[in-house]
Amino acid sequence: MSAVAVAEVDAWAAELDRLHARIAGRFRRAEPRARVRQYLCGLAAGLERKNGWTLAERAGEVSPDGMQRLLRWADWDVEAVRDDVRDYLVEHLGDPQGVLIVDDTGFLKKGVRSAGVARQYSGTAGRVENCQVGVFLAYRTAKGHGLIDRRLYLPAAWTDDRERCRAAGIPDDLEFATKPQIAKTLLARALDAGVPVGWVTGDEAYGQVKSLRVWLEERDVGYVLATRRNDDMITTTMGTCRADELIAALPAQAWCRLSAGAGAHGPRDYDWARVPVRICWRPGRGHWLLARRSVSTGEIAYYVCYGPRRTRLIDLARIAGSRWAIEECFQQAKQEAGLDDYQVRDWRAWHAHITLAMATHAWLAAARTLTTKGEPLLART
Repeated sequence: MSAVAVAEVDAWAAELDRLHARIAGRFRRAEPRARVRQYLCGLAAGLERKNGWTLAERAGEVSPDGMQRLLRWADWDVEAVRDDVRDYLVEHLGDPQGVLIVDDTGFLKKGVRSAGVARQYSGTAGRVENCQVGVFLAYRTAKGHGLIDRRLYLPAAWTDDRERCRAAGIPDDLEFATKPQIAKTLLARALDAGVPVGWVTGDEAYGQVKSLRVWLEERDVGYVLATRRNDDMITTTMGTCRADELIAALPAQAWCRLSAGAGAHGPRDYDWARVPVRICWRPGRGHWLLARRSVSTGEIAYYVCYGPRRTRLIDLARIAGSRWAIEECFQQAKQEAGLDDYQVRDWRAWHAHITLAMATHAWLAAARTLTTKGEPLLART
């Protein structure tokens, strides 16, 4: 290995030390405090599977008991570590025009005992499968992106069966919440913590929920949220109108070709148009219906938007295009940080593992950002 490669490995290890030092105070005892660093290293290692057994073997342990204990019973504050991971990412990526992105992803599971498992739609599989579903919040700026919050979704069949919930370690006071309601909780936590943010975006599962949009407006947070083509609740001076009908009435010159940002295969160019909606605007704020048309197929996607009156079409296109970042977070965290490689069943262990996978992904994202900037990681304090 070259001297440059050795220095880079040492630098990445030093960045992990800084992250570990940040969360170490959340662990009351020395054993789990040391083991969590081994857990993070194992998640980042190039193992084919990253479960209790493989992580234990990599750490030189003869059984997975210690790793399982770390997730299920060890005395550490899982929620405080989640907040530490969020703050760590914000320190590296923070920007007043940052975007918060809400989405959910599925984790395929067998059996019926794992917390929240049910036959339900999994975006990962693209169909109804036996799985767990987690609702996540990502943070994106021009500097990078990462996951900053998460919660396991519990179908009503679970929350209606308190004995089943107790067997899976689910708190008695945890009531049923829809995915948009969970997303609102995650967003509130980020905003209350002072995460610098200018916008929120998400797909139509979240954009269709009027109460979520109203809540964001009450907090004066801009949004670009996907909606259905047949959304008939778009308010204009002429009354309500379907989204597709409103956009179809626009003249050809209303469309403008813009990039939604760089993709894996180059710029993602689309034709964009917007039309002002709502009868009354707050001072300095505006509402728009945004449309994105595929250059190749002509297929149109629709978004409801709220933000500063001076917001340009290119700004709305950029925010709409930023939603891809959470998909990339899921892909990276599953491939590189073991997000979906777990063998736990109870509520606490799921959140513990997911939090540590998010921490690993944050570490990798921060290290890449610093390396790209050319900063000498070893010189940072």
